[in-house]
Amino acid sequence: MASTLTLAAEALWKILAVGLVLGAGIPVLFSAGIRAMAYGAGGSAETTDAGTAAPHPLGRVVGVVCFAVVLLAVALGLTFIVATGFGKALSFEHVYPTLVDK
Repeated sequence: MASTLTLAAEALWKILAVGLVLGAGIPVLFSAGIRAMAYGAGGSAETTDAGTAAPHPLGRVVGVVCFAVVLLAVALGLTFIVATGFGKALSFEHVYPTLVDK
């Protein structure tokens, strides 16, 4: 009985972690990208200094990186869905994702 409860608890933690990363993590990363782009634009986009904040190039770089990660996650999700429909599987056997037969 204890072994069953331990296995169930481990599975629940894995589900919770994936749900937090993919369910809430992607939108949080997108909003961080929006905030970083506002910081990078400076001026009236920034909420401090009454519109006199100088632009920050690092903010734009961070924003672009955030958006790239979000786009990558969406593309991988769509690839997984489409590959499943064609009888393929998405494998991360190597560092990069590949489509393999099921």
